[in-house]
Amino acid sequence: MKGLKKQRRVQVIVIGFVALAVSTALIGYALRDGISFFLSPSQIAAETPEETEVFRLGGLVADGSIRPDEGVKFFFEITDGGATVPVHYVGNDVPPDLFEEGQGTVATGRLVDGVFLATEVLAKHDETYMPAEVIDALKEQGVYVEPDPSDGPAVIN
Repeated sequence: MKGLKKQRRVQVIVIGFVALAVSTALIGYALRDGISFFLSPSQIAAETPEETEVFRLGGLVADGSIRPDEGVKFFFEITDGGATVPVHYVGNDVPPDLFEEGQGTVATGRLVDGVFLATEVLAKHDETYMPAEVIDALKEQGVYVEPDPSDGPAVIN
């Protein structure tokens, strides 16, 4: 009798682990398209992602790089001080109101023939905000300066 209870308990535990593994695999499969990695321009220069890979590119909008195109499309460059990536925005919206040169931005899209085709561009939401990923990438390059709260936004050396 005791052996049967122990066997049943082991079976329930094994079935529980199998159910957990299957549910984890199904959740991962369902979320595979919703997960996008963040890369800095220096990371892209070091290792070029595949053309089919959708990811987020973050850094600062390079000075003098914003150029309009037809309709709502436009070109600009994202830099982290170590490398610069040309970006062609191909989305359906106009750029965010706070999108400007020298400010932090994160774009979502894919890299094709050395040009990042962005479908979404995000900009800071006020004059002192910069995305954490962008700050980390700029710190890696040694160009980020902690802002003085009385001075306003962060600056680059």
